[in-house]
Amino acid sequence: MKCPRCVQRIHRAASSCPHCGFTVEHADELFGSDDVVLQKFTDAAGVLRMKEREPMRRLLERFEAKFPQLFVAVYIGAFEELQSLRQFGFWLLNRAAFSDVDLERPNENGVLVVIDVKAKSVGITFGYSLMPYLSEDSTFEALSAAHPSLLQSEYLGALRVVLRRLEKTLKKGWRQVRRNPESILSVGGQMPKPAGELLQKIREGNRVSGEKTKKIQRS
Repeated sequence: MKCPRCVQRIHRAASSCPHCGFTVEHADELFGSDDVVLQKFTDAAGVLRMKEREPMRRLLERFEAKFPQLFVAVYIGAFEELQSLRQFGFWLLNRAAFSDVDLERPNENGVLVVIDVKAKSVGITFGYSLMPYLSEDSTFEALSAAHPSLLQSEYLGALRVVLRRLEKTLKKGWRQVRRNPESILSVGGQMPKPAGELLQKIREGNRVSGEKTKKIQRS
């Protein structure tokens, strides 16, 4: 993973950036330390038409149906003086209390898409349990594919493209885990707790994606 402030690579289990010392407390200083109650689709900028709102919600529900332990949230804002979209996304995923996401899907299992309509910029932040499956490269590719739609302010179409790309990446990751769980999840010698919980579900044969998983035994 990369630090939200200095964008240097850091170990995914690190509690602070070894390069600049960044922690979630630094983000709190910028955006506040209180939890923020939101729905998983929030159009704070008010740019989506009424006929686009329900299709947007259905897109998020379809993702959850394919990946029962995960969720996607979308925040569309019109920021006046936002210093860093990357830091804001990191902070919001840590501080958000999503009222329409059940407790079986903690924020560590979430993907947050933040769109700044004034700057015409977009960022993706994902929880710790997804770090073995998603990367800066895979999320950048998803955003790049959606770039033409974003330039035209077609936010529904852009999200449809982003989710399609992320779904393919996640399914590929699940298949790799099924073949060799420890080699994927224990990179760097440590396994984040949420990722370990997902691994246990895979070993027990529970469904973690749209594909049925077979029980995986320890070798």
